[in-house]
Amino acid sequence: MSTPIPDDLRLRRPQRNQVEMRCLALDQLLPDDHQARLVWAYVEGLNLTPLYHAIQARQGVAGRDANDPRILMALWLYATLDGIGSARRLDELCTDNLPYQWLCGGVSMNYHSLADFRVEHVHLLDRLLSDGVAALLHQGLVQLTRVAQDGMKVRASAGASSFRRRPTLAKCLEQAQAQVEALKVAADEDAAAVSRRQQAARERAARERHERVTAALRQAEQMAARRQEVERTKGVPAHDEKVRASTSDPESRTMKMADGGYRPAYNAQFATATVGGMIVGVDVTNAGADSGQMPPMVAQLRDRYGQTPTEMLVDGGFAVLDDIQAVHEDHAVKVYAPIKDEAKKRARGDDPFVPRPRDAEGVAAWRVRMGSVEAQGVYRERGATAEWVNAGARNRGLYQVGVRGRLKVLAVLLWQALAHNLLRAVALRASRAAVG
Repeated sequence: MSTPIPDDLRLRRPQRNQVEMRCLALDQLLPDDHQARLVWAYVEGLNLTPLYHAIQARQGVAGRDANDPRILMALWLYATLDGIGSARRLDELCTDNLPYQWLCGGVSMNYHSLADFRVEHVHLLDRLLSDGVAALLHQGLVQLTRVAQDGMKVRASAGASSFRRRPTLAKCLEQAQAQVEALKVAADEDAAAVSRRQQAARERAARERHERVTAALRQAEQMAARRQEVERTKGVPAHDEKVRASTSDPESRTMKMADGGYRPAYNAQFATATVGGMIVGVDVTNAGADSGQMPPMVAQLRDRYGQTPTEMLVDGGFAVLDDIQAVHEDHAVKVYAPIKDEAKKRARGDDPFVPRPRDAEGVAAWRVRMGSVEAQGVYRERGATAEWVNAGARNRGLYQVGVRGRLKVLAVLLWQALAHNLLRAVALRASRAAVG
């Protein structure tokens, strides 16, 4: 029941239909310490020369003005920090959310441009990651001597029902090709039936499906060939007819997730410096296990920074004997990883830290190393570093990617790494300034 209000009271009541004129700039509405300002200041300091060289809108040349690449860069960085992974949602925020409006500064956006920019510049994002870490290495705020690596499963933009066996993929390819040809014939016979835009959209959709099915069939054939080779080596019958690939995202694979279920996914790999907490390496694979991922990451760090870590901290999934020996031989890297079935070996009276007769030099050194108290203390840094980075990515919404293809997924991971490193760089410089 509403409160009765006496008629003789004098009250100041809201007048929401009253027209007012407010002379305020966007800059006056956003607080001085807002995170959007931090993102813009960071972007202003980046070297984005390749993006400007690619712009065709020039003085004296007809055409619409191009959007400043700094705006697009800042929008996606801030959106990543804000847990926004959809170009359509970001487009909406640019019109009705103050921080995004401030970053746009009155420049209109559309989701097509935003979606394309997010995944088109993988090499630039990769270079920005290297440049940012290298600057902090030079300043002594980050050390590359000890690096923790971990993988996390990220849902792919594909459904389980999109996976087909090779015979079915071949039929799908025939159907997709027939659809492409039918649309071409329909366009020639009745050009007035639909608009040119509608016809172009239909043809593009049919063409893209044809390309995806072709890629899926190619992936299935490659997987079948690898399976046949492995089974031939083991001397067991081949079962390549069970190989399946997705028609939505051919490069994705069905993987076992953290909850025990199986879904289409990618394996995201982050390498993080334990001193400084900066992400120093990023990779993505469609391998369901972390075995085999450590040597490529060590090589990536060498290529990025001209040096390799002295120590790699990894969990048991990476502790493959061949990988441990490889990084020892090629880069003199000490691996800190748990011994497999350590408790079972102790229970039956075996010392898990004694080298085995067939152990290579690097593997033998790893076994002895992990038996020391010092090594156990070093290994505990892995969880405080790698798991913390993974949790931060999850908090920023990295559960499922809305893009398809390994290269585009890599772009999403690089945005995550840049966003993480931006906040870490600010924290590290603030900490140094506080110390004096």
